[in-house]
Amino acid sequence: MPQAVPRGEVRTGTFAASRIFPGTTREYFVYVPAQYRPDRPACLMVFFDGAGFMKADGAFRVPTVFDNLIARGEMPVTIAVGVNPGMIAPTVAGAKARSNRSFEYDSLGDANARFLIEELLPVAAAGLNLTADPAGRAVCGNSSGGIAAFTVAWERPDQFGKVVSHIGSFTNIRGGHAYPALIRKTKPAKPLRVFLQDGVADLDNLHGNWPLANHEMAAALKFAGYDHTLVFGSGGHSGAHGGAILPDTLRWLWRDWPKP
Repeated sequence: MPQAVPRGEVRTGTFAASRIFPGTTREYFVYVPAQYRPDRPACLMVFFDGAGFMKADGAFRVPTVFDNLIARGEMPVTIAVGVNPGMIAPTVAGAKARSNRSFEYDSLGDANARFLIEELLPVAAAGLNLTADPAGRAVCGNSSGGIAAFTVAWERPDQFGKVVSHIGSFTNIRGGHAYPALIRKTKPAKPLRVFLQDGVADLDNLHGNWPLANHEMAAALKFAGYDHTLVFGSGGHSGAHGGAILPDTLRWLWRDWPKP
């Protein structure tokens, strides 16, 4: 009989004390693998739009994928932190809460990185022993969450050395179309490993063309000498393809950990 795969634990919380994004409230999720030991620093992977990534029957099913890969030794013992975008409470009776997602995710600059590093992680990962090595710390997202993941690592490569972007919005929503030029002109190259995924049927609208933007990102990363890959499929603007290949994505991302 095959041995049962050890299952990690998922805990949830609410964060509403941000000074960087004042007035926002958000849920977060923390996956701790069964193999985690407090005396051994674990790797870290942050997921924007965390509820979707952590959903047991969703496209990605991060806890199940992590359980299986960690048990097989195909990725290191890694704690996952999923964080939702902030919501702003209505000021008018009967109105709906307003999402702060585009402002947090699509904007360039270091605000989201500072929020994550200075505010959210100290609360969500309190008491957990995480590696300080940026090569052992990854960040991931879909669509606007994909560009958000890249922005966090671009701004703070001292904290995050690995990026996974699915159907990333490297378009002109809030200036993200500038990244290919920035990548080409920034010397030396930043110590980042970048995984990009998109599909030929992705969006084409007033903000830009998603497939073209991801090809431009890949070309710029290649030109600048980054460790990167672009996996292109036939799908559109959904997590279906990214979820289907997530195990292979994670094998690629962590392929040489720990690196001498």
